[in-house]
Amino acid sequence: MLERPQAGEYNEFINRYISLVPEGNLITLLEEQQAETNRILSALSAEQADYRYAEGKWSLKEVLGHVTDTERIMSYRLLRIGRGDNTPLPGFDQDVYMEGDPFHSLTITDLLDNYNAVRLATLLLLKQLPADAFNRTGEFANQSPITARAIAHIIYGHERNHLLIIQDRYLNN
Repeated sequence: MLERPQAGEYNEFINRYISLVPEGNLITLLEEQQAETNRILSALSAEQADYRYAEGKWSLKEVLGHVTDTERIMSYRLLRIGRGDNTPLPGFDQDVYMEGDPFHSLTITDLLDNYNAVRLATLLLLKQLPADAFNRTGEFANQSPITARAIAHIIYGHERNHLLIIQDRYLNN
């Protein structure tokens, strides 16, 4: 079981995601989260998938695309740090990833297929890294030290944050 990261393994900004991870086996939690995301989003009509709750906010398709892009980036960071690569990892600008409306022309099914492929790759990585790899520390965006274990928890917490927003601002209208 992958232990919860402790204070000092990540910067304070990251706590907003770590705090959303419930107690339990992280791999099981990620599998359950994947099922929840698929259940919620696969039922959307095309119109619902393009819904924005306010001017300038992302559509549900864009939220899913962002969640998938972020998991892909975090998994890459997890791999590098877990393998002992100490090269500083730069941040990324989520808004740049949205330029050109990359998700608008895709269906929610296309986006869920991509999400599921990325989640499968993440789960396999987590299952196959040796236990000591999760204690390794690397340099995260903005010169912040972070452990591979903290990054694994960020993946869950980041998506959980967006699922809460989806429930509150997209589906409860």
